[in-house]
Amino acid sequence: MTRDLFDRRLRALRRDRAARIGPELFLLDRAFSECLDRVRDIARPFETALLLGCPSAEWPRRLREIAAQVDVFDPGSMFANGAGGKPVEEDHHDFGEGRYDLCLAIGTLDTVNDLPLALQLLRRSLRPDAPLIGAIAGGNSLPALRASLIEGGRAEGKVVARAHPRIEPASLAQLLAAAGFAMPVVDVDRIRLRYTDLEALVRDLRGMAATAVLGERPPPLSKVGAAQARSAFSTQAKDGRTEEIVEILYFLGWTQQSRIAAS
Repeated sequence: MTRDLFDRRLRALRRDRAARIGPELFLLDRAFSECLDRVRDIARPFETALLLGCPSAEWPRRLREIAAQVDVFDPGSMFANGAGGKPVEEDHHDFGEGRYDLCLAIGTLDTVNDLPLALQLLRRSLRPDAPLIGAIAGGNSLPALRASLIEGGRAEGKVVARAHPRIEPASLAQLLAAAGFAMPVVDVDRIRLRYTDLEALVRDLRGMAATAVLGERPPPLSKVGAAQARSAFSTQAKDGRTEEIVEILYFLGWTQQSRIAAS
């Protein structure tokens, strides 16, 4: 057996922590709104929708303006319970067979250990000619943070992996196709943010439940390493702020060839 890349328990705990401290939603709301706009572009009514990933109790209400019934699932129990949903692990849960005519998956599939299986389970839950629309963090996210952590490791004499590996757009499209989704499309949205210091970025990442959940966690940086990481982040600043980039991958796939999508 191979060891999980991501710590399943820690992943859920990170989402519960974000719920307790108050989630930071500015990027997540952006992704959800963009996905809703893409659903509205589909000229058909929807009866039952699966919403996977729900850090805001407002999201089901907004989705119910499009779909009559919304079932909510989230890896974190507090997010799930707050939205009247159910906590799940996406690659360990049976969502049913042919139950939904729409699935929105926002911000969780990039930290699933068995993403091909999770996509297959979502595919199984959808009716014929139904769309899966979603968003995850892309492979080129957080270059300033990653560079700063490398410098912190060098100050300690040992550079270890501290950031998550991320999927590339072409690989995501291939995984969608392999899971049985037709006409997979992946778009990239690069968002530029500016931070006064490394601590401000880390606070936002905690509020988004986006800090590391690697199964093999490295030891924390020493005081020397942490100081070097902060310094390296500040060194990248212009006009007192360091630019950071978050890459969002928006994806779409259909359970079978769709005349509506192709028109």
